[in-house]
Amino acid sequence: MENINEVREFFSKDRFAARNGMYIEEIGEGYAKCALEITDDHKNALGALMGGVPFTLADFAFAVAANHKTQGTVSLNTNITYLSQPKGKMLYAETKCEKDGRTTCYYVTDIYDELGTKVANAVITGYHISK
Repeated sequence: MENINEVREFFSKDRFAARNGMYIEEIGEGYAKCALEITDDHKNALGALMGGVPFTLADFAFAVAANHKTQGTVSLNTNITYLSQPKGKMLYAETKCEKDGRTTCYYVTDIYDELGTKVANAVITGYHISK
């Protein structure tokens, strides 16, 4: 899929991401930028952003980047480092492929808000089930 509308239609079937308000902003070769508007539903009992939100957004961006042309890549390992609470109302995950091998791939993902606050960084190793 090359057309962003086709990609959005395909990934609308990712019900967990969709139900949590995540959507695709941009796609490119080994690249995706996804976003969500932070709501009270994304916050924990302390009123802070739940850690699973940036993790899921990073995972969704990885899935889009790794599979929007050819499906068959899954996450093998993810390491996320939380850096700060967001100051804004939007959250973005921008992921880029650093290495795409025969059976595995390696992506680096920055998670930040619209004010430029760096919320987290994730590195994701993917496995090509089919390529």
